[in-house]
Amino acid sequence: MKLVSFEYEGQDKVAILYKSRVYPFFILNPALPHNMAEFLNAGEDAMEIAKTYNQHIINDESKFEGFDYHKLKILAPVPHPTSCRDGYAFSQHVATARRNRGLEMIPEFDQYPIFYFTNHNSIIGEGDVDLMPDHFKNCDFELEAAIVIGKKGRNVRAKDADAYIAGYMVMNDLSARALQMEDMKLNLGPTKGKDFATAIGPYMVTPDELEAFIVPAKEGHIGNQHNLTMRAYVNGIQVSEGSLADMDWTFAEIIERASYGVDIYPGDVIGSGTVGTGCFLELNGTGLLNDKNYEIQWLQNGDVVELTIDALGSLKNKMVGVETDYSIMALNHK
Repeated sequence: MKLVSFEYEGQDKVAILYKSRVYPFFILNPALPHNMAEFLNAGEDAMEIAKTYNQHIINDESKFEGFDYHKLKILAPVPHPTSCRDGYAFSQHVATARRNRGLEMIPEFDQYPIFYFTNHNSIIGEGDVDLMPDHFKNCDFELEAAIVIGKKGRNVRAKDADAYIAGYMVMNDLSARALQMEDMKLNLGPTKGKDFATAIGPYMVTPDELEAFIVPAKEGHIGNQHNLTMRAYVNGIQVSEGSLADMDWTFAEIIERASYGVDIYPGDVIGSGTVGTGCFLELNGTGLLNDKNYEIQWLQNGDVVELTIDALGSLKNKMVGVETDYSIMALNHK
């Protein structure tokens, strides 16, 4: 089942997406929660009811009233996450980015999965991304997948953790690299390099839709992996390709660490981290390492980034500059 959130009469509503039609819960069954947050908090019973309607729509869509997907203002699938964490699950990305800076791989990477918290109030869906001037100083995309937590838990073991996943999405962990480098010099962050926007969407896919893509986790790891090709395009030109199956740490293992001694909640969003080759930071570094004349690339005002993951859809965002001379970096004390 694919679920979307869209704006209707000034409010976010949740709906089933089938082909190019959107079937809102408030029309299908007014007793169902009307937005994604309420729906996720309603638990497994509400999810099963929605899946039943989804099957009825597949059987005979003509019996149900729906809207044209392309005529709606589509929002992030989870417009108001309860929190947003981002993992660091692909060793290829970590190792390559460090090698390009002349650093050895971190041995602790193989010992435990890590994540950071980003700004859940800056979650966006498809469309324009408003960027301040400092954001355009080495502005980057990051090709990722993300999960949405579907039920409350604490101290969730990895062997049980996949049952806590309500759905999967494409994620673009947009990054202002100059600001990020400032953060990291003081060993705290990333903060300002990440907190301005994180894009997810275009819809949320429930785990049952992905069962055919499940592959074994890597040796010594626990949890579902999915063999889904991931690609990134900038202004229509492909710049990256990888696979979700290359995650070294599974989402189940990330959930295990995230829930240790703390509650996770329905509506929490957790990103995978960047797939290998999935950002300009990595691509530029590798290019310069192989060719000192390599022409580096960062996102510019007006650029369109499209991230696609098989079975999860295509997330498209346009970089739009805010006209101002205000620079937070210019306020730095010398």
